[in-house]
Amino acid sequence: MSPWTALQLTITGRVAEVRLSRPEVMNRVDMLLHRELTDVLHLLAADEQVLAVVLCSTGRVFSAGGDTSVMLEAAASITHRLTLLDEGRQLFRAFADFPKPLVVALAGNAYGLGSSLILTADAIVSSPAVEFSDPHVQMGLVAGDGGTVAWPSAMGMVRAKRHLLTGDPMTAAEAYRMGIVTDLVDQPEQVLAAAHAVAQKMASLPPLAVQLTKRALNKVMMARVDEALDLSMYLEGVTFGSEDLLEAVAAFKEKRKGVWKGR
Repeated sequence: MSPWTALQLTITGRVAEVRLSRPEVMNRVDMLLHRELTDVLHLLAADEQVLAVVLCSTGRVFSAGGDTSVMLEAAASITHRLTLLDEGRQLFRAFADFPKPLVVALAGNAYGLGSSLILTADAIVSSPAVEFSDPHVQMGLVAGDGGTVAWPSAMGMVRAKRHLLTGDPMTAAEAYRMGIVTDLVDQPEQVLAAAHAVAQKMASLPPLAVQLTKRALNKVMMARVDEALDLSMYLEGVTFGSEDLLEAVAAFKEKRKGVWKGR
């Protein structure tokens, strides 16, 4: 029996595939996925037979990001809020400091934390119409669970501000023109095979050279993590306790515009 509930792990030769596997909840990043993604990355980092990893998903959405029920639980309980933040910090660090090539097959839209995690990858394969966005501010939250680290690292500070301060989406075609999406194919159905081809190429090269290069590059990302992640996570924790968050969740469920009080 598989130890995983929110994802599937398959290893073929030297390449592992980690697949988000709950399309019925649009692969939301809840506490279960927090823990399973962190655990599977630690497992694969220690597996000497695995030389590259492909991250993909099942369903029309790569990941819907955060779950409103988790937001309300965090709003109601400081203990739950701190647990959520601590596990989020561990998850982002597991991605940012993963020592082997990580290729994302982005065949569906990604939102929130899902978008920030894919921006830590070493290659992103997608098709033109796919979108990703971090709508934290639209939900009354600081973009704290990696957005303030991953987005500026991937695209520069001004462009990151433009999207993090509005929650506006970016298409894969736009991201490709800016060098954020590395490989663009015509159709979503072609994304996974193209991602595996990139991962296979990385896995076919001298592993010490590849992995030590990756570790050196990780130092750049981890410097940004050390500078900003903990602060932004705790500032997000402050906004979990705000009236605006409760209003944002209500407005989202009722399909209306929110009325903000700034408190």
